Amino acid sequence: MNDNFFLIAGPCVIEGEEMAFDIAEKLVKITERLQIPYLFKGSYRKANRSRLDSFTGIGDEKALKILQAIGKQFNIQTVTDIHTAEEAALAAEYVDVLQIPAFLCRQTDLLVAAAKTGKIVNVKKGQFVSAESMQFAAQKVAESGNPNVMLTERGTMFGYQDLVVDFRSIPAMQQFGYPVMLDVTHSLQQPNQTCGVSGGRPDLIETIAKAGIAVGADGLFMETHQNPAVAKSDGTNMLRLDLMEELLEKLVKIRKAII
Repeated sequence: MNDNFFLIAGPCVIEGEEMAFDIAEKLVKITERLQIPYLFKGSYRKANRSRLDSFTGIGDEKALKILQAIGKQFNIQTVTDIHTAEEAALAAEYVDVLQIPAFLCRQTDLLVAAAKTGKIVNVKKGQFVSAESMQFAAQKVAESGNPNVMLTERGTMFGYQDLVVDFRSIPAMQQFGYPVMLDVTHSLQQPNQTCGVSGGRPDLIETIAKAGIAVGADGLFMETHQNPAVAKSDGTNMLRLDLMEELLEKLVKIRKAII
């Protein structure tokens, strides 16, 4: 392992095999050249949607098999979200990292179920909790017999329709002894819009990513898509895929400058 940051990146949700493999292939090539440890992320199902008619997925087993195939094809680890304790064992059959959504970071049964799979568990910090209180989420996983924990900063609610990143959260959570990453794209969401679809500030992705690396985040999480304007979930805050390489090149330079 080198001293570079690691990257978790991919589409918000698996929309199909072709789009997922295309994203994975491009990111693998970029990260191999830049020597960035890389994990592919894609949600197999979206459970947290504002509206009943929002896209939720192409089918659980179909999406999970795509994630599994990507892992095998490119020899990389894969990441997906789980939303209930019952989903933990199912998803663990196909992926390497189980991700706990921010809204669910206090759900004890979910954290324990994820821990018992033996997989790496990435717990996103709730928009409503302090960095210091995330030690208890990590403890729930570790005390269930699984020390393989990661924590993710993803912004704090600021009013009803905005988030802010308190960069003090990164070193605060690192004190617990686990890798800490910054979820760049979700930190730029503007939730609770009256149209029922979250907004976002993708123009600030580079700014937030640079700041995260500068303060010493162990890794970055970013969602990306070939054409965010037509993405079926979270298109308003994803990074366009063709912009990823230039951004990562800049971030590697910052990382080298601070270590």
